[in-house]
Amino acid sequence: MINRIQYFFERYAFGVCAWWGKKLGLPSSNIRKFFIYFSFLTLGSSFIIYLPMAFVLEHKYMFRFRKRKTIWDI
Repeated sequence: MINRIQYFFERYAFGVCAWWGKKLGLPSSNIRKFFIYFSFLTLGSSFIIYLPMAFVLEHKYMFRFRKRKTIWDI
């Protein structure tokens, strides 16, 4: 039972930290520690930031992110 819960969180919940770690060039463990410490300082309100990031990361194929090459492509 504990292994299933741990597997679930490692598979789905920690994807945000790994994605930020890859984008920023930092180890994902440091970003996880930041979220943990920040949630202690703000009494858990960091999850309000974390959950929308997880939703967007999980469903990013639904959002249309276009990269414009020049200003004239508007």
